[in-house]
Amino acid sequence: MKILYYDCFSGISGDMHLSALIDIGVNREYLLKELLKLNFNDYKIEINKDRRKGIYGTKVNVFSSKSNGCKQMTYDCRNDKESKYFYKYRNLKDIENMINSSTLKENVKQNSLKIFKRLVNAEAKIHGESLKDANIHEVGAVDSIIYIVGSAICLDYLKIDKIKASTIEVGSGFVKCEHGMLPVPLPTTAEILKNVPISSKVSFEATTLIGAGILDNYVDEFTDKKNFKITKIGYGIGHKHVDDIPNILRVFVGEEAENKEDDYLTDEVLVMECNIDDMNPEFYEYVIELLFDQGALDVYMIPIIMKKQRPAVKLNVLCRIEQENNIKDIILTNTTTLGFRKYKVNRSILRREMDKVDTKYGEITVKSAYYKGNKIKSKPEYEECKKAALENNIPILEVYKEVFSKIK
Repeated sequence: MKILYYDCFSGISGDMHLSALIDIGVNREYLLKELLKLNFNDYKIEINKDRRKGIYGTKVNVFSSKSNGCKQMTYDCRNDKESKYFYKYRNLKDIENMINSSTLKENVKQNSLKIFKRLVNAEAKIHGESLKDANIHEVGAVDSIIYIVGSAICLDYLKIDKIKASTIEVGSGFVKCEHGMLPVPLPTTAEILKNVPISSKVSFEATTLIGAGILDNYVDEFTDKKNFKITKIGYGIGHKHVDDIPNILRVFVGEEAENKEDDYLTDEVLVMECNIDDMNPEFYEYVIELLFDQGALDVYMIPIIMKKQRPAVKLNVLCRIEQENNIKDIILTNTTTLGFRKYKVNRSILRREMDKVDTKYGEITVKSAYYKGNKIKSKPEYEECKKAALENNIPILEVYKEVFSKIK
């Protein structure tokens, strides 16, 4: 199993993350070409080698081409056409339109949007605002968009099976922002990092909101155990020059030993469930979408009969243990239940791999499962098949038939 491990001993930011992924082997020309698909070209990006306390790595800088005093870049992504998406502040809808109208891969779009939604949700919660009114100045900035979408492009390129991270160094002290002097970690960053192991050994802001959002979306497990064979090491150079520690993000790519006999993986997850008998059934779809957006692994409902023979449903949510608070908030604020039950369960899952299949309707992602070393089942990604069917005005069954004809 191919592992990506974030060693966040000096924290993580959007630029450090993108720098580390390039340093570990993502082709920079591929990244820059994919970023152009955003149709958002009012920026310049430079990718160079740099050092922090003798550690040699990659450093990425992103600049708005509209900003004053923008320095000369080694790579200029601008074109002559004025981007219709550039203005001082963007809301979530603007960012969604930008990403959805691009020609980026579907999983890149989906992961980028999940990160943005999570960050905006956190901002709204901290400031007591609705999503449409949430202040996303930092999230909607030019560099933040490039760091988030660029990270999704890089992780798709690397084809990682499982992502892990160490305890997250958040730093300490105070940071001056538009709300005044606030302690580290800043409130929205802290909201994102709930249920994640953190430390505060250095005297600066080590982990930023964008870095926290990327970890929240991608990391399967937080652990300080490095129980894998290292195959590659990359260093992402940050912007801080401090005496405490080199401001770098170290990443490992490695191979984790699997169960050779059964080819399945085990982990511990959380089940959260409640009975509901007094809610408008039209609301269930909305609640389920919210739960999946917050990272639920599975959501389902079972028809039941409650006291006084009232028909009802049992809402069952499967999630990772560190996601408990996010799932709890949705259940308690978006349904009529007055409480819920929770318990931990052990889960066994087949080893899975994601592959791309070229068809006459375009590239489709296929998920394959393995048991005792043999591929036993494969399934095309529904959303990609749906999109291909709509674009080609054909039954979705035809897309599935085409994909299965290409699977070996």
